[in-house]
Amino acid sequence: MLTLQCPYCGVQADETELSAGGEAHIERHGPGSSDEAFQEYLFSRENPFGVHFERWRHSHGCGKWFHAARNTVTLEVYGTYPAQTTEPPADIRKRISGVAPGWTWRFLG
Repeated sequence: MLTLQCPYCGVQADETELSAGGEAHIERHGPGSSDEAFQEYLFSRENPFGVHFERWRHSHGCGKWFHAARNTVTLEVYGTYPAQTTEPPADIRKRISGVAPGWTWRFLG
């Protein structure tokens, strides 16, 4: 079972207490954007085999949204951080680089 620590209230919550919110750090498009950009925003996602950044909501706890870095193959969690953060913190990027050589963070927005 997947267990994530909420960065706001500090609770170790299993996935039954959380709600998944999809990929983190995507560029959002809305009114005024082209049809192609809005289509890309709605339907195109990375869906990687390995390191992935996701949005989660502590729905049965403090109710806040946060980001999690994890491996989609092994379910290893590299860390969680506030949703307002525009990129993964340096300690999480370093932890990922230690277990996934050659991995590099690229800003998606």
